[in-house]
Amino acid sequence: MTPPPRNDVPRITLAVLFIGALIVASFWVLRPFLAPTIWATMIVVTSWPMLRWFQARLWGRRALATTVMTLLLLLLFVLPLMLAIVTIVGHADEIVDKAKALSAQELPPPPSWLGDLPLVGERLKPIWEQAVASGAKGLVARLAPYADDIARWFVAQAGSVGFVLVQFVLTALLAAVMYTGGEAAVAALRRFANRLAGAQGDKALTLAGQAIRGVALGVGVTAVVQAVLGGIGLAIAGVPFVGLLTAVMLLLGIAQIGCGPVLLAATGWLFWRGESGWGTFALVWSLAVMTMDNVLRPVLIKRGADLPLLLIFAGVVGGLLSFGLVGLFVGPVVLAVAYTLLDDWTRAVPSPDAAAPGDEAAPAVPHERV
Repeated sequence: MTPPPRNDVPRITLAVLFIGALIVASFWVLRPFLAPTIWATMIVVTSWPMLRWFQARLWGRRALATTVMTLLLLLLFVLPLMLAIVTIVGHADEIVDKAKALSAQELPPPPSWLGDLPLVGERLKPIWEQAVASGAKGLVARLAPYADDIARWFVAQAGSVGFVLVQFVLTALLAAVMYTGGEAAVAALRRFANRLAGAQGDKALTLAGQAIRGVALGVGVTAVVQAVLGGIGLAIAGVPFVGLLTAVMLLLGIAQIGCGPVLLAATGWLFWRGESGWGTFALVWSLAVMTMDNVLRPVLIKRGADLPLLLIFAGVVGGLLSFGLVGLFVGPVVLAVAYTLLDDWTRAVPSPDAAAPGDEAAPAVPHERV
């Protein structure tokens, strides 16, 4: 049988189109599982050293270590996020009722110390006086369009809670499967990376794992620490609905918005009630918690991946805006791999000042002066 000619353009084109169509069809079939698979991959890559630690202390049994890690995943990751969403949606009616009750209350006059605040006192006092003159109903009328949007958001989230819970459970199950056969999956990925780009592909795969671990440590741990400390401060100050506010701060921290909006709103509520002492305490506590991420997050990210912090932050924010919460990890990984490949490519070219291989033994010829 005569082999097909190498310059058979129609055959090559049809083969490429068929392979592309097969890839698109495969992604289309697996589309409902893509988000849980990405989340499970990020969790497994981040917590793999912990799995090895448990396996070493459980008589080398991978099944026991996988069971422990899956239970920890359900307790520390799935359960808190699930409770946070359920708590927020469950208090939606109460939030709306409290907002409506504000229209029946009158705003107190501005405190005497407000005008004495440096830089902002002269601007805040007229704003407060204008709010008192218009009354609470005037403020509610101004905020009514935004309140409608918030109410619609709550209704939409209430309808999708069941889907989110299914996604969380599916993420935990996929993570358990990856814990069981992690070495085989890594070996397959390494073969694919080496086949695709040689040594650079293997290096890019290693860097992707480091970027995932760094972002998970920097974003996740920072969000949890700030939410817990913010909730403790609000509880000490006597702010109601501490559990709900802590859940909101956790979600805002993961979304890279930060806990500032919740803490500052609670602080303003304390001052509005005339509790200036607790308000001052809440303000100082809030500023300390809000500035914590400037120190904690860079340190944690650097421990996971030795990459420029600006690159990681750009990947986190850009990935969040482009792909949602999954983009928190996808964005930094894409930028980290692209940055490393570009850096290796530029370093592979010898600099113009570098000497040629046969020029080491050549004597230096002085330039003649004109």
